[in-house]
Amino acid sequence: MQFFIIILVVLALGYGILMLWYSLGWKRLKDFSVAHPHPGRTPVTVIIPARDEASNLPALLEALERQTYDPGLLEVIVIDDFSTDDTAAIVCRFPAENVRLLALKEYLNEQERLNSYKKKAIEIAISQAKGQLIVTTDADCVMGPRWIETIVQYYEHHQPKFIAAPVSFYKEHNFFKRLQSLDFMTMQGITGAVAQLASGTMCNGANLAYEKQAFHDVGGFAGIDNIASGDDMLLMYKIYNAYPDKVKYLKCEDVVVRTLAVDTLKDFMNQRIRWSSKADKYEDKRLTWVLLLVYLFNAAMLAMGISVLFLPDWAPWFLIVLLFKVTLELYFLLPVARFFHKTELLLWFIPGQLFHIPYIVVAGWLGKFGSYQWKGRRVN
Repeated sequence: MQFFIIILVVLALGYGILMLWYSLGWKRLKDFSVAHPHPGRTPVTVIIPARDEASNLPALLEALERQTYDPGLLEVIVIDDFSTDDTAAIVCRFPAENVRLLALKEYLNEQERLNSYKKKAIEIAISQAKGQLIVTTDADCVMGPRWIETIVQYYEHHQPKFIAAPVSFYKEHNFFKRLQSLDFMTMQGITGAVAQLASGTMCNGANLAYEKQAFHDVGGFAGIDNIASGDDMLLMYKIYNAYPDKVKYLKCEDVVVRTLAVDTLKDFMNQRIRWSSKADKYEDKRLTWVLLLVYLFNAAMLAMGISVLFLPDWAPWFLIVLLFKVTLELYFLLPVARFFHKTELLLWFIPGQLFHIPYIVVAGWLGKFGSYQWKGRRVN
């Protein structure tokens, strides 16, 4: 018993230092604003991979049509990934001259098996893109009218090669989706923190921008194209490795992209397993060690929580460590929630621990040793 408790306390202390470090990073991260905004002059291509997204695309295309950026400098490419619904027809019917459709079936045989169709779709779209700056998002997203304008202002002011920007869930109408939103908001806060601290690289493909030339300079997805996930973070690391001072995080309310939480537990687990499947693929071992620490701490918490059912004497230790964990995470999350205007979600944080700890353990394990389904495809 004593040995297990010592291990748990050591992991908890390591986790505590990590969360305080993240809190410092988010605190130091400044909001971006321009004293004297000017019209941008950078050609931009927005790339949207889409598979069976007919129900979501209209809202996204309308949000892109409302952008304040010069439409003569803005191109939107939707690349259809073998959709079985009206995805392609919706894009073709959309009344905007700067929106065009590419079809993956024109470049690939439907029977050809890939582990990452999304990377191939983005790669093909980039080869056809006219823009100097590539911006990616997902088909189930929406954004405010100053999204592209602000990204371009940041790009022209700082001249980065790669920009990660904030993503938030919306339409969280039930307890399950609120828990997802809390979990996702935590990851977004960590993304900004590690960028500010220059202690790692994290991002989300729903809101990225990078130079087309930088993509080509690092060989695009070559070397990571066989990995199912990672069209965002693994590419970010390649560019970071080539240009360590040119990878930035853009913290600004005007660039927040909003996306939808999944509807079912099965879809949630498949999504998180997909994300965790690339955990051991990072060449930046700082991130690997951090992920291992987080995983082992949560695994120890889960093991102790189960043990308490049979060994009630362990309950005080479990409750002390759980209180320590919750306090640190809330300390980190409060300013992040304020930025995203989601402080009301923190009311669900403590009951959410009953869900959060087991899912971290299960998703992490299956991400390494299991398989999952995504967009109707089985991925190893």
